[in-house]
Formats: sequence, C-alpha cells, structure tokens
Amino acid sequence: MTTDIAIIGGGASGLTAAITAKEANMAAKVTIIEKLPRTGKKIIASGNGKCNLSNLKLSKYNYHGSVNAVEIIEKMPDYRTFFTDYLGVLCISGSEGREGGIYPRSNSSNTIVNAMRMKLEELGIEEVCGCEVKDIVPEKGGFKLICGDEHISCKRLVIAAGGYAAPTFGTDGGIMRLLKNMGYKTAKICPAVAPLRVSPDSLKGLKGVRVKGEISAVSDGKILRTEKGEIQFNENNISGICVFNLAYLFSEYEGRLTLKADLLPEMQWNVLKEYLENIRKKRGNLSVEELLTGIFVKNLAVYIVKKSLDRPMTDKVSSLKNNEISAVVNCIKSLEFDVCGCSPWQNAQSTMGGVHSSCVDNNLQSKLHKGMYICGEILDTAGDCGGYNLQWAWSSGMLAGGSCGKSLKGAGK
Repeated sequence: MTTDIAIIGGGASGLTAAITAKEANMAAKVTIIEKLPRTGKKIIASGNGKCNLSNLKLSKYNYHGSVNAVEIIEKMPDYRTFFTDYLGVLCISGSEGREGGIYPRSNSSNTIVNAMRMKLEELGIEEVCGCEVKDIVPEKGGFKLICGDEHISCKRLVIAAGGYAAPTFGTDGGIMRLLKNMGYKTAKICPAVAPLRVSPDSLKGLKGVRVKGEISAVSDGKILRTEKGEIQFNENNISGICVFNLAYLFSEYEGRLTLKADLLPEMQWNVLKEYLENIRKKRGNLSVEELLTGIFVKNLAVYIVKKSLDRPMTDKVSSLKNNEISAVVNCIKSLEFDVCGCSPWQNAQSTMGGVHSSCVDNNLQSKLHKGMYICGEILDTAGDCGGYNLQWAWSSGMLAGGSCGKSLKGAGK
C-alpha cells in the first residue's frame, strides 16, 4: 500500500502525531501502523486505568536525558487546549490526592482513547493494526516499510513506536534497534519510573512493608536526589513513586548507587533519640523487640532493632545503652541499601535513554534522513511519575506530526 504520511506506533505520541499531521495538511493521506490488534492499549493502562495525562508543575527538574523536553512542551498547546477545547474531554487536577496531577473528569483512561479515536475517524485517518514493521528502507521520495511479506511506501514518516518499557503493550524496543542499525546514536538504555533492585538478603523480614518517609539516591557520598512518599519493600526490590523517580539515575551510576531512607523525616535526630530514651524508661521490663512498637508496623520495627543491635531480642529494653539507642536512631534516619539493578522492563513505566538529541532538529526531524520525524518515548528523555511522560508524548507528537504535515504541504501535497 502507499500513503503520504505513515505513523509507526498507535500510542499516545503516535495518535497525537497522526491528528496534528492531518490537521496541518488536510489533503494528505495519514496512516497509523500498529503492531497490536488495536491502538491506544498503553494509554488505557496508564495511571492504573485513570490516565494521569499531565501535571500542573512541569519543569526541567522532572525530565532527564539529552532532549530538552520542557522547551518543546512549553511551545506546544497545553492539555486544556488539546484535550478540553479540541477533543472535548473535561479534565480535573489532584485526583486521588496526587498534587498537580491532571486526569480526565470521568476518571477513566478510556475517555481519552475514545475521544482520540473519534477524531481519527472524523479526519479520515487510517489505522492498520496487527502490522509489525520489520525494516525501514529510505528510498527516493520517501521510505519503504517492510512488514513481513508486505510493504508500505510513504512520502513522510513519523517514528512514535515507544521504547522498551511495558512490552505487553507493544513497546519492546524493536524500532529502537532498527534505528540503531540505521546509524542513530542512542544514550544508555535502562528502565525508568520503576522499582530498584537490592540484595534479597538485605530485605529479609520487610516483604510487603510500606512506610511513608524520605529516600535519597546517593553515590560516592553525594546525595543526587531526594524524594518523599510511600516506600514499599518487596522480595528483591524497593518500590513506590518516590523510588520510581530515582530509577533514571541507575543509567549513569550503575554499580555505585545507594538508596538511603529516612523512615521518620518529621523527627530530627536528637528529638528521636530523646523520645527513644523515654521509651526505654517506660518499657524497661519489655523485650527489646518492643522498643519501636507504636512507631512502625511490627515487621519494620523488629527489622530495625535487629539490624541496629548485636544482642538477643529477648533482652530487656532497660538494658539498652545510650550508644545502642543512637544506633537505632541512625538506622531509622539513614537506612541504606546498595542498588544492584533495575526491575525488568515489564515493571517499568518508561525508558531512560533512546535516540540522542543530536540526531534530530528543533522540529524533531531526523538529521540523518530528511522526511523522518521521531517523537515520544523512543527519544532520549524520561519524565518523573505523575503525568510527565504522557505530557511529553502529547507534546512531542504534536510537534513531530505538525511539522511533518507542513513539510509535505510545502512540497506540494
């Protein structure tokens, strides 16, 4: 088959790119090519099915990689203009207490996908699903996409195929590998917005424990970033949104990254020590494993005491010396875990690394192949948890799709 503009990938950036490409050039035939049986599957799963589509607090601090995501986001229409004014989706902020998060008023991600599909139908954009692109061949006047025994020829091409995260939704890195073979430079790739793996031995007794606290990523004694929130301990990893927002650092600090948790950030070190000294007086006849009862859940309380003290748990609280109380305080205020890896791709929400910014111009057109545009997760930028990655997908899709449609219109289509 032939088309004017082919979009590889029917996710957030791909659907947006298709819509804006068509709006920029109504005469062009626009075709979305999706390997799954239907487009929009990853959007539907986002935000636990509620679609945290953006955030009120967008800043450079929330994006990581060589691509200046915020610069692109700021020059594109915001979520109100695109979703409410253009697609007719009512949006609200602060759903589920997530400060700054933007969600559809319906609290359902299906609302977003349905609105986008209606717009695709209205604009006459074709969807070719169940079609996996195996190769991209530049040719005179455009590109040939090899899809098994079939091929699709196009004048312009938008790559919106995603990265490696959540491969069950079609993003298995296949197109990234094709681009690398075509000469595209990629930054180091690893899971982002994901749990971080630590030694299972260091987590014995903590499986299933959740605690609100403050956690820092540390390398060679330097604090790289600190996040607050619920810390979740699992069998072989540490999770929670606050940890997700540190995962991108693994790509740069692999082998020398430590997580340091303050499990009681609202109490200063000396205040906590005084508090535990008072507990020693009140619970003097109880066993030391009861020292932290009332502060933490049982599993965590016992874990901290065992880790801090080299003595039988049957000893009396009254027998604890001041230096032992200090050891317990140190453990609570700076519990450390050495990071030994990231979680598998199926547990990641985004990809750190991808096509380097040096490979695209200010309109996200490839510098290696004129007429090819690249957007979304496949580019070297990863956002924090909380709507940042979806906002990047919408904005980069708008820029790539709109630029692509205009370029073809300028060429006479």
